[in-house]
Formats: sequence, structure tokens, C-alpha cells
Amino acid sequence: MLDIRWIRQHPEQVQEIAEAKGIEVSIAELLSWDDKRLTLLQETELLRQERNQLTPRIHKLLQQGEAASAEALRQDVKELNEKLSRAEKLLHEAEEEYQRRMACVPNIVSPDTPKGRSDRDNLELKRVGDPPAFDFKPKDHVALGELHQLIDIPRGVKTAGSRNYYLTGTGALLHRAVQQLAVDVLLEDGFTLMDVPLMVRTEAMMNTGFFPLGQDQSFQMTERDRWLAGTSEVPLVSYYDQEIIDVSSPIKLAAASLCFRSEVGSAGRDVHGLYRVHQFAKVEQVVLCRNDPEESEQLFQKITANAERILQLLELPYRVMAVCTGDMSQKTYKQYDIETWMPGRQAYGETHSSSQLLDFQARRSNIRFRDGEGKLHYCYTMNNTAVASPRILIPLLENHQEADGSIRIPAALRKYMNGMERLAAATE
Repeated sequence: MLDIRWIRQHPEQVQEIAEAKGIEVSIAELLSWDDKRLTLLQETELLRQERNQLTPRIHKLLQQGEAASAEALRQDVKELNEKLSRAEKLLHEAEEEYQRRMACVPNIVSPDTPKGRSDRDNLELKRVGDPPAFDFKPKDHVALGELHQLIDIPRGVKTAGSRNYYLTGTGALLHRAVQQLAVDVLLEDGFTLMDVPLMVRTEAMMNTGFFPLGQDQSFQMTERDRWLAGTSEVPLVSYYDQEIIDVSSPIKLAAASLCFRSEVGSAGRDVHGLYRVHQFAKVEQVVLCRNDPEESEQLFQKITANAERILQLLELPYRVMAVCTGDMSQKTYKQYDIETWMPGRQAYGETHSSSQLLDFQARRSNIRFRDGEGKLHYCYTMNNTAVASPRILIPLLENHQEADGSIRIPAALRKYMNGMERLAAATE
């Protein structure tokens, strides 16, 4: 959420950002509804004040035995109450319209965010590692998963519908191993590990910027005010909802959790295998800090570096992309995506994302801190996907396959795999 005063000072800039992000919101209408609600608020306060001033006069007239005059004032109070009731109804409607439009206003974007309309306009910042040059025809992750009995998609679909799967045997072990590696990297960097709720209230989704625009991407529980979280970013940020916190040192939180996304609108895109599924697991980094742009940028680069380190430990080639305006979400100020080379796609595929939000989430969640003079400010927040599985299994299996069908286990994972160094070929 942006400060309405700032929006009033920069309406054209906010409208341009909304259009660049593909968000349908009229800033002119927002400001018009803000004017209406402020006018109605003043009107209701004046009516309420006028009514309240009559009450002691009525009591005084009754004490003086002037019943007729008191009754006349009672009629005036009745008329004022009717006017007040109408004004309060209009105020409530204006407040709802204002809040509805305000909830769609996007965050500003950083000066170094590239302009563009889709992910094709994202800007490559760097590339690390070279894609493997196979001297044989490589298999994709689905074929490798079937060969080694790691993945069972048909039974996943039978049980739970499209975009579902089972990870079996060593596949499940790999799934847990990459998560534990990511957790250990974050613990080494001073993060506090948390186990978080998977079901959250609508308010938590709104306050963290996932609603209202992303509501169609979420699964709603039978109980209307419960949603399955698509990322532990929601419960991690909401942990401090409505609180004044100490960020003299940045607060660094991590969680390994199941995540759920409906993937509405993605029909026909990335439907093969494990790339785009309804249920997955993520190890997430969330940082809360002071409203210091320099500190926020340093921390943003650091959480991105944590994700890079995990990919380097997994011995996977990747590139870092600056996400353009048209590919950013409403809440994001600056975003990097990390794309890992996937031989089966003959392309880089997104496996990680880092987002810097400034005070957008904290304003919605009312998370504040006191400066050295005791003055309250909204915190800055940011987040990063340390690892997401099973998507990370795609490059892990495909890049480390060998000509005989075996798959090498990166050294950093072996301690989580009972010392296993490779998945043997089926003929062995």
C-alpha cells in the first residue's frame, strides 16, 4: 500500500506504473472517492457534534419544566439522526469504494527496473556455469524419474487430478535433501527457522499483497475465511502483523513449508512434468528491516546471493534476470528471477525469485519500528525463494545425468542422501 498523500502528489506516476504492470485501476477515480469520503466524514462529524450539543439542552429544559420546548428539540434530534444515518451510509459506501480501489494500487518500481510488457523483456544480469555438452541424447526429468522410479505422475493425476504427482523412494529423499540443504545455508547466515500455518485468513493475504489481484491463484478452504498459502512469505510477514518491532538489526526469517497454487490462466503453459504443479514445497527467506533504501538494497542482494549459493552447491548452471515492469506483481518494487538451465527444455527455467517491497506490505500489515528519537516508521520487507521443489528436481536430474542413464548426486547433497553418490543406471 502506498501513502494516499504520496499518491495525491504523484497521480500521473502511479497511473503509469499501474499501466506498466497491467493493473486496471483509475487513480483519478481513487482520488475522487477519497475526496467524497473525506467530505462525508466531515459532514457526519458535524451532524454528530450538532446532535450531541442538543442533548444537554433538552435535559436542562426538562429540569426547568419547559416540556414543549424540550419536545421541539427532540424533533430536531430525530431529524439530525435521520440525516446522520443517511450520511453514515454514504460514508460507508464511499469508504468501501475507496478501499477497494486503494487495494489495487501498485507499488512503485525501482529506477533500475527494466521497462517491458512480459518476461521476454526481462534483462539478463549475469550467467554462472555452462550448460552441459552431452555426447548422447539426454532424457528429460519425466523419463529419468520413470527410469529410476522417482516420480509417478499418472498415479498423482489419478488421485488428485491434473498437475499432481507422487515422489517415490529416492525421489522423495532428493526432495527433502534439497530443502534441508537450503535450510542449512540460511541457518548459517543467521536466519531463524519457523514452522508456519499453511492455512491463513483473507486478511493475511490482503495485508501481504497477494489479494485482491491474485485471488484466483489461491485455493479457498470450505471455511470462507481460510486460504491455502502459496508461499510461507504470507505467514512469515503476518507473524508481526499490527506490531511495533525492533529492527535495529534486520529480522531474518525462514520457513520450509508446503505451498499451494491453483495456476489459473496457465493452461497450455509448462504443463509437462513437474514444472508447474498445484502442490510443492518451498524454503523461503523473509527479511524485515528499517526504512533505509541502502540497507534494503544490500539485504536484497544478500538473499539473492543465498539462492545463488544453493544453486552453486547443487552444481547447476543458472542466470540472474532483472524482472521488467510488465512481469512484476502489484506489490513488488524490484525483482530478480533466477533461471536454471533445464536440458529437457533446452532453455533456462525460473527456479527462484527475489522481491524487494519497501514498505508496501508493512503499511498494509501495520508493521512499524521506532527510530532513535522514538518516532514510528513502517518497516521495509523483502523475500526470496531459497529453493522450490519439485521444480528444482528438473535441472538437478537433467543436468547430472550420464550416458548410461545414471544420475550423479552433487557432493553437497550426499550427506542428506545417506552418502549416496549416484543413482545407478537401470541395467546395473
